[in-house]
Amino acid sequence: MSRWLGLSVLVFALDQISKWWAQGVLEPYRPEPVMPFFNLMLAYNKGAAFNFLADQGGWQRWFFVALAVIVAAVLVAWLRRLEAGQWRTAAGLALIIGGALGNVFDRLIHVHVIDFLDFYYGDWHWPAFNLADSAITLGVIFLLLESLFHKDAQNPE
Repeated sequence: MSRWLGLSVLVFALDQISKWWAQGVLEPYRPEPVMPFFNLMLAYNKGAAFNFLADQGGWQRWFFVALAVIVAAVLVAWLRRLEAGQWRTAAGLALIIGGALGNVFDRLIHVHVIDFLDFYYGDWHWPAFNLADSAITLGVIFLLLESLFHKDAQNPE
């Protein structure tokens, strides 16, 4: 399990380093073009995905902190019960744990989550996100693929 928690720590560290970098070189809400479909743009999110609940009075900060800590604890418990060969599930859980804790740290220290990756097509922009969000998304994809394509050998269908 320590190897997988090491992955969580790595995700957390890379996320925080990238956010520190973004805050040092980018001006808030001013896009810096990188590619015809991608900008670096510092943004702050007090809500959840897609700024969900961002316009509330501040209670959402503590709600999202508590939710992420509970989810991370449940995922660590799940990770502890995995067998050695379940590396895909372990990798997915580790990515989600590291990403969730990266965003929790932001909420505790900065009151908001720091985002800086801005993908777009024409005038349509995907909501800005960060490495923690990317790790969470990748972790969920790992878990979905594992559940769809790697059935438990003890329970063949």
